[in-house]
Amino acid sequence: MPNLRFIGGIAWMAVTIAGCGATTTPSSAKATVPSEPTLIDYVDPSVVQGLNTRTLFSGETGNQHVHAVYPAVADAPRLTERLHRTVSGELDRFTRRGGPADALPKPEFNVDWQLAAASPEVLGVRLRIGRSMESGWNESRTTVWYDRTKRRALDSADLLTGRPALVALAGIVRSELALRGPLVTPNALRPDREMFDSLVFNPRGDLVVEFDDEQVGLGVAGRVAVAVPSATAAPLLSEVGLRAQRAAVRAKKVPVPTSREEIEAASTDKPPARSAQAGSVDCAKLRCVALTYDDGPGPETSRLLDILRAHGARATFFSLGSNASARPDLLRRMRDEGHLVANHTWSHRVLTMLPSSRIADQLTRAQHTIAQTIGQAPTLMRAPYGDSDIQVAAIAGRLNMAVVHWNVDSEDRQDADPQAIADRTVARTEPGAIVLLHDSHRATVDAAPEILRRLSAAGYTFVTVPELYGSDEMLPGRIYESGGVSAEPDR
Repeated sequence: MPNLRFIGGIAWMAVTIAGCGATTTPSSAKATVPSEPTLIDYVDPSVVQGLNTRTLFSGETGNQHVHAVYPAVADAPRLTERLHRTVSGELDRFTRRGGPADALPKPEFNVDWQLAAASPEVLGVRLRIGRSMESGWNESRTTVWYDRTKRRALDSADLLTGRPALVALAGIVRSELALRGPLVTPNALRPDREMFDSLVFNPRGDLVVEFDDEQVGLGVAGRVAVAVPSATAAPLLSEVGLRAQRAAVRAKKVPVPTSREEIEAASTDKPPARSAQAGSVDCAKLRCVALTYDDGPGPETSRLLDILRAHGARATFFSLGSNASARPDLLRRMRDEGHLVANHTWSHRVLTMLPSSRIADQLTRAQHTIAQTIGQAPTLMRAPYGDSDIQVAAIAGRLNMAVVHWNVDSEDRQDADPQAIADRTVARTEPGAIVLLHDSHRATVDAAPEILRRLSAAGYTFVTVPELYGSDEMLPGRIYESGGVSAEPDR
């Protein structure tokens, strides 16, 4: 994969997806720093050696939709531990809040992450934690830093020299917020470490102070952030803070698309994704089944690929764009070993609760990352939690993708018993089945040898989803439930 900057740094995406509420940079602009100084130029995670993703939970728990993922770096265990505690603590608070068992729409909890900086001296991980509240969607932001020289995880406030610097920074930020108008409440700002838990830097070295939704403003204000000029911020920064600032400034700038049109073009100029072994099996004559794996790639994916290869089996991987950006090597291996890579959105949001522009953003970001990685544009997508509707199908169609559901649910996400997962999967499988599994779940991968052995003994051949339909092409915008079965979206 080309050494692209992490796609989250693109100005229009940072606005439309992160809810920055700032003016975007025109697609023709070539300036190093965006016109909105609080936008952050994120780092491509694939350049960080030993980085992987860990899924705390992804699926439905009770009456809630939950997707909680964070990065793990092999040589920074204390950073990984801190990220785990932060995400699990937020999830615990969300689940305890609960809600009516029959509440519709279901409450949603979602964690997205980016690398704010990466160098031999420091790492910065920015977590964006979203949750549905009674008042609507609400996001909090926190950035955890790691001092690689002293092997310690740090809060953002530790980038400052101490309490006097925090008080001084609060005064600077409060003065700036006072100019923002009635949607912002500068008097709510206090020099507390908890309020200054997301400090990052833009490419010029300005210190960007981010706040949670409704922390220093009304909910309609969205993301509130202040950029403190580099020269003003430098005297307030600790030694590690100065190293973090240098890491952000020295990050290599690589040209990236700066408009949705450019990103779509970068994806659509690739040939359609297909298995390297497509056409080698006639499912009209054989008992075929399509195993599909959602939510990866992740730490278990490589082991699953080893198992599939040992059994001569192929599968369809509905990959998350955010995970794919961290492990492009696994996507290329999927392609090279005859599997099919498909689109599972960027960060696993419930698409039916989003406006059309953000549905398109979720799909387009993932499509761009996957296409740039494997040199092919996915022709299939699966909505997180299986929640799709006519609007989702229409947008997928415009992006040349069919919508794939399933007719066999292994129910693996709530089960840590590989034998039980294998038993359910085998018992429910019939010829032409599309089976839902998850390569982010260790027990699912543990169950894979048993599933493959027993289904092979029953005469099944393992193929990718399009092969179930033989010579009939899967049509963009059409919903497919199982082999030979498709439907127009409900109208």
